[in-house]
Amino acid sequence: MTSGQKPQESQLTHIMFTTQQYDVPAAGCVKRREPDPDQASSVQGGNRMSIDLDHARSFVMGLDLPAPRFGAEAAPSAPINFDAARDQALVVGSEVVSFVQGVTAEQRGDIVNSTLLAQLRAKKVVPEPRSLAEIREWYNQYFTVLGNIGFVTQQTNLQHYQEKSDGFQAHEAVLDVATTLLAGAPTALAVLASTVQALKKMDAGNPWVTIFNRESRSANTAHFQVSTVDRDPTGDLFVALTAFALEAEQKITQVLFFKFRKNEVRIENNAGKATINAAVLSGLRAQIAQKLLAQSGDFVSGLDI
Repeated sequence: MTSGQKPQESQLTHIMFTTQQYDVPAAGCVKRREPDPDQASSVQGGNRMSIDLDHARSFVMGLDLPAPRFGAEAAPSAPINFDAARDQALVVGSEVVSFVQGVTAEQRGDIVNSTLLAQLRAKKVVPEPRSLAEIREWYNQYFTVLGNIGFVTQQTNLQHYQEKSDGFQAHEAVLDVATTLLAGAPTALAVLASTVQALKKMDAGNPWVTIFNRESRSANTAHFQVSTVDRDPTGDLFVALTAFALEAEQKITQVLFFKFRKNEVRIENNAGKATINAAVLSGLRAQIAQKLLAQSGDFVSGLDI
């Protein structure tokens, strides 16, 4: 769809955290294949998912991603200090990812790299989404990647977000949705609220602002994700993720704290929880890191919360 076409009056495409498997030719195109009855499987969060780690590795290595920005050399970026002993938040492209104390450093790194991989694949297919229809396709690509690397459906919810007042800001919508989504996880909700407050205090020259605004907006459209990672009562990792798509009548500047009038913006929202198959992500660690050489430093920034 070209930028001049009028987007259809439909909600954000709902394919969140799919778990289909694909055959991946060398060029990176994917083709669905039927599950092998002899495959190993795991049960997490009440959901059964066939696991084929070799195939997941082929899926990752077959993904076609954008070239590194600014002609950067293929060399690892400076390591991020992931700290399992504290709550932590990072900006990863157009996504704000928060971790509750107790999620291991290795798991934090795996999840950050997974979300960046999904974003870069979406960016390759839809470099600058300029309408809600193009943002929906961006999210199709994003969630398809996550669904093939260990994010297992737990619960999902799709809705057209209804603004509750005039002059609202996007971060208010985030907290509104998260309050319902994380009703059974007060610690995770508190960490998310602290992250949003930390973001409000950042000045325009902060690295996270530069990264987030660059990756989340294009003229009068914007898309962004807010994720919180915690453990459920059984000890399994889960992520509560809210994804937003906005189309306004005016140019959008700072996405999270831009003030909108309710009749001047259309918002679509996809919110849900997914259990994270940590074993799969661990098995993919080397392949995903290889795909992200020279990319992480240009897309990831830490936050103090």
